[in-house]
Parts: sequence; structure tokens; C-alpha cells
Amino acid sequence: MYEKITLANGVRILTEPVPGMRSAALGIWVGTGSRDEKAAENGAAHFIEHMVFKGTARRTAAQLAQEMDAIGGQVNAFTTKECTCFHARVLDDHLPRAIDLLCDMLLSSNFAERDVATERGVILEEIGMYADNPEDLCAERLAAAVYRGNPLARPILGKRATLEKMDGRWLRDYMASHYTPDKIVVALAGSFRRRDVDDLSARFSALAAAGSAPFRRGAYQPAFTLKKKAIEQNHLTIAFPGLSYDDPDRFTLQLLSAALGSGLSSRLWQEVRERRGLCYSIYTYSSDHADTGFFGIYTALSRDTEGQALETIRNTVADFADHGVTAEELSRAQDQARTNVLMGLESTQAHMSALGRGELMLGKVLSTDEVLERYASVTREDVRRLAGRIFDFAQVSLSAVGRVADEEQYRAMLTGA
Repeated sequence: MYEKITLANGVRILTEPVPGMRSAALGIWVGTGSRDEKAAENGAAHFIEHMVFKGTARRTAAQLAQEMDAIGGQVNAFTTKECTCFHARVLDDHLPRAIDLLCDMLLSSNFAERDVATERGVILEEIGMYADNPEDLCAERLAAAVYRGNPLARPILGKRATLEKMDGRWLRDYMASHYTPDKIVVALAGSFRRRDVDDLSARFSALAAAGSAPFRRGAYQPAFTLKKKAIEQNHLTIAFPGLSYDDPDRFTLQLLSAALGSGLSSRLWQEVRERRGLCYSIYTYSSDHADTGFFGIYTALSRDTEGQALETIRNTVADFADHGVTAEELSRAQDQARTNVLMGLESTQAHMSALGRGELMLGKVLSTDEVLERYASVTREDVRRLAGRIFDFAQVSLSAVGRVADEEQYRAMLTGA
């Protein structure tokens, strides 16, 4: 059972003791990401995530790194389109030091110009690394196409043109205006003491209360995007309209995805890879946001086999939309979900993530029993209904990277026209 404290300035602190553990996982979640940026600000949230590791008023970057290594745990951060998270997992006797480190980084970063210039170079290399990975490039181009005209279309890492205009003072001001207390959730799970919670409360109570602007709403729109690249395989992602992350059908969608394309027994794996040998990898996934989302099917294969593979995928998906899952498929998907939930209870990091993500994104944290009940209550008719709603080939999208054909050929392959 977790406890929630809401400070006077709006910061929320959620704590959950996990008996039998010696580790503690701490996450500082901030409800701002790339979708909160204007076009000229693209990449700011991710740039700030990097900069907090580059030195504070009390510690140099080298000292931060040395202290992180000294406590022998894991300290890291990530940025998404809708949030930024700074997190640590340490032994309980190192937790006070981890709290001091993370809070110092978040609340007292230097943003020295020399460090900004250095880290800009690191991020540009990161952008190049993703551009060289066709699977990542395929996914990023898909999001840019289906959300065109909306901040959700922009890359999390930003672009050279926008990053080069950001200096230390600008980044510090951007952080101050976007890291407002109403957007901050502190999540602590595992083995900790009351004085650790009191320490967190005191540190975050010092932040001045401030409001934040709402995000621009987005919506999926069908699109085709093709990128020629001299590589051995063509990388394809097919997409359909999906769900927002608070949609009541999100548990049904996870089971649908498991049965259709997640795992060795899923229909797409069996039909496309095992029976026909048309690809090495194929899987489904859901990309969701506060107001929209898409459902994706990814595969990589040779130009020679993509026509047959796309026909097989189209027929498999169409049959799934018409008939849904078998009783055996649903039972298997529900058992997989149950196993994932219960095995996650063995990780303090998973507990922390559930607290932070649930409170920040949904405004609530479901208990383990509630999550298990949501999965168990999904019926075959629920899956069939949702599949019929999602898999509308009039709304299909495609992102292709490699030795690609033209758009008309792909449209014909996907629609059967």
C-alpha cells in the first residue's frame, strides 16, 4: 500500500515500502517533454536531462560521477514526449546520499557554457546514432507523419538547428518555467525510513508554487512516409489509430497486442516468420499519449519478400478484426500479463515506476489486485470489438526505410486494391 503526500506548492510525493528488500528506488518525475516545446525549442527537455549530470553549485560533473559510482547503485534519466524522469536505485543505507545527489542535480544545476557546448556535441552524436538505426528511424518518421502539424511529431532529441541556439541561461530559464511544482511527482519504493521521506518533503517544499500551460491536443492522421536508404533489409512499420494511455480499453489493447504480435506464439510471428519464413523479426506495440495514440506492427525483411509479407500481415490482421481471439489465445495473453505484473513486484524499480507514472499520467495508482482484475475481466468479445475499431485499413499508415518501393505499390499491398 502506498502513501501520498501533497505539499503546499503542489509537489506530490508517493512512497511504498516493499518488505524483504534492501534496495530503494527513487524517481523524480516531471510532467514535461518534447510535446511541450515550441518548434524553436525542440530538444530542450532532452538537453536539460543531459545537463543536470554536468555539474551543480556543489559538485563538478566528475564529482557527480564519482559519487554515483561510490554508492554502487544505478543513477540515470530519460525523456519522453510527455515527461522527464531522473531515477536512482541503491541500497537503503545509501539512500540519503542518493537523495542528496538527485536533488542537487535537479535543483542546483550549473548550465555552464563550456558544458553546454560539450553536451550539445554529445546529443548531436546521439541524433546521428539513431539516424543510423533503421528501426529507430522508421519509428520516428512514422510519428512525424501521423502527428504532422502537432508537437508530437517532433523528435525528442531535437534538431541541430534548434540545439545550436540554446545556451546555458536559456536552458536554465526554460527549466525554471517548465519544471513547476504542479508537474513534479517524487516516487520512492523499497526499503526506506521516515526521515528519508521528511528529507524529500523539506527539499521540494522550498520550490515556489507556479502554474503551467496546457499542451496542444493531437490526433492520429493516416500517412505514408518512405525513406530510401542503402541497407540490406527494408524496415516497415504499419500503423492504425490507437488509444490514449487513460482509455478504459488499454488493458484490452495489451492483450490484443500479445495475441496478435507479442511473443513466439502470436499470430503474426507464427504466420509471417514460422510458417512462411518471410522475416526474422516481427512484433506489435502500442504508442500512447494523453490524448491520442497509434498501434504499430514492425517487421524487417528483404525487398523480395515484402510483398508476400504485407499480404500475409493484411490478411492476418483482417481476420483478427473480424473474429478476434480464440479462448486459448486470450487465456495465454492473460497469463502472460499476470506473470509480468506479479514478477514486477520483485523489483523496487518497477514499484517506483508504477507510482510515478500512474500519478503523473493518470492521477492515480492502481493496486496490483486492480490491475490483475482489469486483465482477468477482458472477454473475447472485448478484444473482437476493439480489433474491429482499430484495424480500419482506410486509416492505415506506413513508414518504410530501405530499398523501398513507391507509395502506390505499398498502398496496393496493404489495401489489396
